[in-house]
Amino acid sequence: MPIFIYTARGRTGEKVEGTLEAADRRAALLHIERLGQMPVKVEEKLAEQPRTKAAGWRALLARRDQRPRMGAREMLNFTSELSDLLASGMKLGNALNTLSHRRTNTASDVIVRALRDDIIRGASLSDAMAQFKETFPTLYISLIRAGEASGNVAEVMTRIIKHYERIQEVKEKVVMALVYPCIVMVVGIGTLIFAIVFVIPRFTLIFKEMGSTLPLPTRILIGTSTLLIHYGWLIAIGLVVAVVMFRRYLRTESGRNWWHGLQLRVPLIRDIITSSAFSQFARTLGMLIANGVPVLDALTIGEHTVQNSVLSAEIRNARERVTDGTTISGPLAAGKVFPPMLTDMLAIGEETGDMSGALAHIARRYETNLDRSVKIFTTVLEPIMIVVIAVLVGFVAISILLAVFDVTSGLNA
Repeated sequence: MPIFIYTARGRTGEKVEGTLEAADRRAALLHIERLGQMPVKVEEKLAEQPRTKAAGWRALLARRDQRPRMGAREMLNFTSELSDLLASGMKLGNALNTLSHRRTNTASDVIVRALRDDIIRGASLSDAMAQFKETFPTLYISLIRAGEASGNVAEVMTRIIKHYERIQEVKEKVVMALVYPCIVMVVGIGTLIFAIVFVIPRFTLIFKEMGSTLPLPTRILIGTSTLLIHYGWLIAIGLVVAVVMFRRYLRTESGRNWWHGLQLRVPLIRDIITSSAFSQFARTLGMLIANGVPVLDALTIGEHTVQNSVLSAEIRNARERVTDGTTISGPLAAGKVFPPMLTDMLAIGEETGDMSGALAHIARRYETNLDRSVKIFTTVLEPIMIVVIAVLVGFVAISILLAVFDVTSGLNA
C-alpha cells in the first residue's frame, strides 16, 4: 500500500507532520480529517528510482530557484484534460489530483502537483496558475479568473483551447510555407560552396599550366575560391559574430522597434505580419469581452498578445485615449495604424452592443487574409529563390566555360 507524507494543522493550529499508509491520496486526506487535523500538504512517498534525465533537469531547476515550464502543446493537452474532467462533474481539487498521478517525467508533473496543493490550501485556480507565468500567459489567467467569477471554468477552458489552437495553426501555416524555399536555398548555397571550394581549385591548376589570360568572370570566381579556402574560417567567425550582435541589438527597445517597423514596410511580409496581428488581437479582445473582462483590462492583455512592438505601442496609446472604457474604435482609428475596415466594423459592433461578435467577424476576415497572404508570399518567393540560385550557379558554369573556350581557341591558334 502506498505511503503518504503529510503536513497538517491541529485543532489549536499547531503544525503536524507524519506519514501514513492509504489506498490513494483521497483516502489519506479522509484519514487525516478523521484525526481532527486540517491537511495542508499530502504527497505520496515514491520509491528510490534511478536518476533519469528529467529528474536531473528538475533538480537543477530547483537548485537555481527557477520555475518549470510546459510547452505550448503540453499546456493545451493539460487544459483539455482538466476541462473534460470538470465538465464530467468532478470537482477541481479531485480533477487536479487525478492528473497529478500521471507520471510523464516532464515539467507538467511538477506544475500539476503544485496547482493541486495550492487548491487544497484554498487558493483559486487563477492565483495558483499565476505562479507559473512562463506556462500560463496573462490572457490564460485572466480568462480563468473570469470563468471563476461566472462559475463556468470548464466552458472557459474550452474557449481557451480553441483560441490557442487557432494561434498554433497560424504559426504552423507560416512555418510550413517556408520549409520548401528554405530547403531550396540551403541546397543551392551548399552546392555553390562545394563547387567553389573543391571543384574550382582543380580548374585553376589547369588554367595556370596553360598560362593564358583568363576572362574577368573567371578571375573573379578564382579569387572568390581562393578567399574561401584560405580565409573561410575567418568569414564564418565574422558571420557568427555579426548574427549574435544583430540578435542582441534586436533585444533592445530601439532595435526591436526598428525591426518591427521594417517588417511593416516590406511589401510581401507586411501583409502577413498585419493580418496575423489584427486577427490575433481581435480574437483575443473578443474572447475577453465575451467572458466579462472590462474593456480597459482586455486592451492591456491584447497589447501583450500582439508580437509587433509598433502595433503593440499603438494599442497602448489607444488604451490611454479611451475615457469611458467602452468605445475603442475611435482611439484605434486616431492612430492611423489600424486599417479603416477594422475600426469601422468595430464601431458597428459598439453601436449594436455586440462587440464580441464584431471582433469575431474581424478575426475571421483577417485570418482569411492571412491565408491568402501566405499563399501569395510562398508563390512569389519560390521562383525568386530558384532564379537567384540559378543565376549564381550559372555564373560559376559560364565563368568556367569562358576560360575553357579561351584556352581552346589559344591552342587552335
